[in-house]
Amino acid sequence: MLVVLTVLFTVALAAPLFFRWFGRSAFYILAAVPAAAFIWLMATFPSYTGADQSLSSGAPNAPPSVVIPWIPDLRVELSFRMDALSADLSILILGVGSLVLFYCARYFRPEDPKMGAFGSQLLAFAAAMFGLVTADDLILLFIFWELTTILSYLLIGYAAHRLSARRAALQALIVTTFGGLAMLVGMIMLGSVAGTYRISEIMAMAPELVASGVIVDIAIVLMLVGAVSKSALLPFHFWLPAAMAAPTPVSAYLHAAAMVKAGIYLVARLAPGFSETEYWSAVISVLGLATLLLGGWRALRQHDLKLMLAYGTVSQLGFLTLVVGLGNREAAVAGIGLLLAHGFFKATLFLVVGIIDHQAGTRDIRKLSGVGRSAPLLAAVAAVGAASMAGLPPMVGFVAKESVYETYVHYAERQNDFTGWILLIGVVAGAILTFAYSCRFIWGGFATKKSCEPIAFKTVPWPFLAPPALLAAVTIFFGLWPRPLDAVITPYADLYPVDGEATHLALWHGFTLALGLTGVTIAAGLLLFWQRDRVERIQTLTASPLDAERSYRGLIGLLDDAAVWVTGRTQRGSLTFYLFVILSMAIISPLAAVIFRGAQMPEHFHWFDSPVQAVIGAAVVIGALGAARANKRFLAVLMVSVSGYGIALIFALQGAPDLALTQMLVETIVLVAFVLALRSLPARLWKREPTGQRLLRALLGISFGAAMVVFAMSAMASRVAEPISLAYPELAYKGGGGLNIVNVTLVDIRAWDTFGEISVLTMAATGVASLIFIRGRGDKRRRADEVATGSVDRGREHFGSSDREAATLALARKFSTVAREAWLVAGRTLAPERRSIIFEVITRLLFHSVIIFSVYLLIAGHNAPGGGFAGGLMAGLALTIRYLAGGRFELAEATPVSAGMLLGGGLGLAALSAAAPLFFGGQILQTAILSFTWPVFGDIKFVTSTIFDIGVYLVVVGLVLDVLRSLGSEIDERSEGGTSDDEDLIETEPELLDAEGVSR
Repeated sequence: MLVVLTVLFTVALAAPLFFRWFGRSAFYILAAVPAAAFIWLMATFPSYTGADQSLSSGAPNAPPSVVIPWIPDLRVELSFRMDALSADLSILILGVGSLVLFYCARYFRPEDPKMGAFGSQLLAFAAAMFGLVTADDLILLFIFWELTTILSYLLIGYAAHRLSARRAALQALIVTTFGGLAMLVGMIMLGSVAGTYRISEIMAMAPELVASGVIVDIAIVLMLVGAVSKSALLPFHFWLPAAMAAPTPVSAYLHAAAMVKAGIYLVARLAPGFSETEYWSAVISVLGLATLLLGGWRALRQHDLKLMLAYGTVSQLGFLTLVVGLGNREAAVAGIGLLLAHGFFKATLFLVVGIIDHQAGTRDIRKLSGVGRSAPLLAAVAAVGAASMAGLPPMVGFVAKESVYETYVHYAERQNDFTGWILLIGVVAGAILTFAYSCRFIWGGFATKKSCEPIAFKTVPWPFLAPPALLAAVTIFFGLWPRPLDAVITPYADLYPVDGEATHLALWHGFTLALGLTGVTIAAGLLLFWQRDRVERIQTLTASPLDAERSYRGLIGLLDDAAVWVTGRTQRGSLTFYLFVILSMAIISPLAAVIFRGAQMPEHFHWFDSPVQAVIGAAVVIGALGAARANKRFLAVLMVSVSGYGIALIFALQGAPDLALTQMLVETIVLVAFVLALRSLPARLWKREPTGQRLLRALLGISFGAAMVVFAMSAMASRVAEPISLAYPELAYKGGGGLNIVNVTLVDIRAWDTFGEISVLTMAATGVASLIFIRGRGDKRRRADEVATGSVDRGREHFGSSDREAATLALARKFSTVAREAWLVAGRTLAPERRSIIFEVITRLLFHSVIIFSVYLLIAGHNAPGGGFAGGLMAGLALTIRYLAGGRFELAEATPVSAGMLLGGGLGLAALSAAAPLFFGGQILQTAILSFTWPVFGDIKFVTSTIFDIGVYLVVVGLVLDVLRSLGSEIDERSEGGTSDDEDLIETEPELLDAEGVSR
């Protein structure tokens, strides 16, 4: 099971490569993966249904087959379980998924450039759905749930050049994310009350939870909100028809067999234990019945075949919710049977519509005529799917519908009020509408109409027709012989107590009231279809002024207006205003807590440990006052650095070398970044002195500083428990395998924090680059030697072709050729007035030593001062001095690897090292200590958290490189006149020749 999930995601990641090699035929490779998984599922099905009595895991609520600890403190696990319900859904996810991917190989044009991304996303969606139905942890289920939301957004918005596709994708994302967040709140509430997030354990204790009170009732309602939004029930139904802007394979899979079934799956998963909660019946009955009728009624007025099926899907989802959520054994058999039947026939019909659209160029039934004569096999396949949707024998749709009728007849007989009969009448009315729009679909898509000429229809290749034809064959097979289908459903139905004789799926139940209702359905459906023109006029006259999609757009418009109003009053473009708001809230909020809680204050004060501390503290204060009084930006930056370096010295005096080293390096890097950025800012801080607000600024600054002191003293005086840091030395040495407590804490004890921090660093670097660069990160700059070597030919075009100039250019070529072997090429890339020979010499002496020292800090950081963060900063400083000595071309020479690659590689390496222990039965971020002996080197102890530290190192180097390229190289180029790299070098070549002692 876990292998299947891993393989699906892995192949999805590699899919773009397959498309690059094989073109659209790569879809066949992708289709083979879920097909192989489907074969595995069929081969192992007895262990999930309980048929293999030798396996205790055959029980539907058995413990999960795979459990990997993830976040033990939060009771979150990577737990997976394949029971009967999960296996039933996996039939659609894997079986229909493989057929849809096979179909894609002829649906897309060979030259489509986005096939690789589409195939990858569609297969990843199949993997996410498989993970969703096999997850046995609520939080894990939510993760897969939201992953399907994100992937559906990408798939629906495939045609990004069309506004309708972008709007539909965003609409689906917003609606389903809203429901998902509500569901997450309900999951947390339910897990907190139950004391576990394990779904199987929660279902086992469901009777106790239902009796525990209103919290569980509310939690279940919130989870149903997620199910309702995902399965497009009223009032969230409007996103599904809009999502038909997606390619037809997306509609066939996501909106018929997979995504919309996630909500039905959640209802089916919860129903055996929580259908007796306070609000369950009201939510399920009202929304399910309303959606059933509304979707069917709207399907009757559509002229687009795809929209007709979309509204039919909305109606069928209401039907499924009604049955699955009824909460008894008979309904469970009928509901899961209908769910599987719906996946078969609706996927068939969507694929048929895709063929019609592809071969005829339209889906409008007012333009389609004579398709049935041109493509009789296609018409036969569509007829089978439509017959199953309408509930005609001997299709599987008829078998499932008959079971639903039987269920609601028995339910109505058992009820003491009219609720059961109202629901039965509603179900029959919905089935009548379904029959009517099924007839409309066949007539609209394949009939020869007098109102229009027969349309030209291309021959359908067999690989294109094979997937819907196979699904149609499955529809007939399980209709004629429903026993295998009943066998895979019964284990889930056995979760409910048997009330009377156990029911089963069957083609013939005898002459019953349900069969009579089927006759009524067919007759009334035919009548509606016969009077379709009159029905359409009635629908036009009775159009409701209330429309969910218009309401959604109105709500989004109000949110936009409110956002504009709030933004206009808060985002003024004034840094002073932003700082005022931030600092004010930073004072008021904690201070209120301190006052109301009556926090303790220290009884004795200790001002300093030594006179040196007092002197450094005074320097820090002087630096802060100097920064506040400075009227030029550069002076202000220097004064701030005085304070920063002073704090680093205090750390050093207090016996914290790691903190002191890191503070010194950070202060230096920040100073360089400030100085680089200052080149694009005015020298003076103020265009005019801010005399009017000086008192307010001073008051705010003093208040903030005093508040921070009060908070720190209060926190120190309020401690009543023993500090957890006292256990850090032992934890660091025994658990983390290191003597440097600070670094072991960063990469082991609190590695989650560090992973979050390097993620923020990556985002910050990307943000800095995006503010400066218009396209890309500046990673594609040509190397200096390439520019210099090619400069002669460009120079001839620039200066002309006279003998004197040709001689000059020949000399330039000579210098360029010799200089290719030089390590520091500032002589070819900087004008003489910008060069410093002393600095170049110092750079030659220091660069390699600093790089080696940075690697030493990285490796030695586990037992001595240093670590990945400090080492990365040191390497960044080495790049900084090389940039300052040689300019932007020298920086390009020094860093052949892009900043984006360093950032992504570092973050990926950290994530890989965090997840690697899972493959060895450990926990995320768990450390292993390896001891071994090497010749010459002797005894070596290697801690695997060092790999995580290397990731930190790479991220920090990437951050510094991004800053240097953004605030350094790019601003250099702009300040030189906005020319390209090559043009800029051509302009400076005469000066370079002078620098070498050659007369122009």
